[in-house]
Amino acid sequence: MKIAFFGVGNMGGPMASNLLKAGYEINAYDINPEAVEAIIKDGAKGFHSVKDALEGVDIVITMVTQGKIVRELYLGKNGILENAPEKVLLIDCSTIDPESSKFVANEAKKKGFPMIDAPVSGGTAGANAGTLTFIVGGEDGNLEQARPLLEKMGSNIFHAGGNGAGQVAKICNNMLLAIHMIGTSEALSLGMANGLDPKVLSEIMGKSSGNNWSLEKYNPVPGVMDGVPASNDFAGGFGNMLMAKDLGLSQEAALKSNSATPMGAMALNLYNIHSKKFGNLDFSSIIRTIQGK
Repeated sequence: MKIAFFGVGNMGGPMASNLLKAGYEINAYDINPEAVEAIIKDGAKGFHSVKDALEGVDIVITMVTQGKIVRELYLGKNGILENAPEKVLLIDCSTIDPESSKFVANEAKKKGFPMIDAPVSGGTAGANAGTLTFIVGGEDGNLEQARPLLEKMGSNIFHAGGNGAGQVAKICNNMLLAIHMIGTSEALSLGMANGLDPKVLSEIMGKSSGNNWSLEKYNPVPGVMDGVPASNDFAGGFGNMLMAKDLGLSQEAALKSNSATPMGAMALNLYNIHSKKFGNLDFSSIIRTIQGK
């Protein structure tokens, strides 16, 4: 089976690599030539145009950063809907606004293309390990068609509802993740300022009612946990600018649905401030701003 994979960067590259390992053929396209060259080394074929990458494929996967890019990639002149083989399954793994997701899926349906949104959780570590969580929006049959591929890239697949529902669930999750990371950073910083060892405090809270994923799996204090960005000068992982983007999506959705998300709004404000100085660092580096560094 041949797959056109658009967006083979930090997340899409490892995802495509896992599909190659599983025996799929990959036609790769990315605006960054270095990303394409990297996946070519893993066995993919690289292309310089959307049209050429779509020739003879059975499935299309996209992994880009913004709703406007998804719209242009699918709906633009020389885009996917104009050039893809008839009725191929379209899978968008980008995290974007639900409105764009639903609009593109509706336009695809008009042209006879089945489509699902399948944003992911798990970061670059999950992408590399093939343990991502896919949060899917779309029809049951389309998900079942996609499932064998998704299982090669992830370990959890959830069906959130119709088209766009995957995006809603993803931005809700990331809003909560940001709030947890901020709270965890505040609690650990408070303990350290009052003489506590952050490793000991992490163990205490990890066995108490304050436990959460950020504390247990992604601790923001350098040296407390191996294999996390905090112990690598906050390099890699999920960037602050991307977290700020997702928080912005959550607040757009909150405004449109008249939902109260005061903590989400505060988290967005804090990550916007933090990103001005530490935009390319992992989102757990928010502890630096909390500590006034």
